[in-house]
Amino acid sequence: MAALFNFEVHTPYRRFYDGKAQVITLSLSDGEIGVYARHSPFIAVTATGILRIKDPAGKWLSAFVSGGILEVKEYKNVLLVNAAEWPEEINRERALADKKRAEENLSKQISEYEIEREKDDINRANFRLKVLELQKPPRRIV
Repeated sequence: MAALFNFEVHTPYRRFYDGKAQVITLSLSDGEIGVYARHSPFIAVTATGILRIKDPAGKWLSAFVSGGILEVKEYKNVLLVNAAEWPEEINRERALADKKRAEENLSKQISEYEIEREKDDINRANFRLKVLELQKPPRRIV
């Protein structure tokens, strides 16, 4: 049996996840990382993306997370993020509408700050849609 560690995910509004995990994967500001039990301690800035958690039963859970901070300790890891959503909490139509609105705004003459904000909106919408895709069962090829 794989070694387990305690893992918590917190947003400003709720405790998103609190349980055991075999491994977690997520995006850092400089690339992807996988964290297993007894990983060496560190603190890192996380990027908006997909959090994957392998639970004690070996099932992979996927969720959208916005940027934040990951603290890895010997037996407990804590992820603090601005937002986190399970697939069933993601509104596909809203994500598509947010993406379309941001793409339309990019075609207008706007400031560099607004351009970056719209690109971030597109990025968040794309990751939300990707989480929904990961939830679908794989198609069988016959």
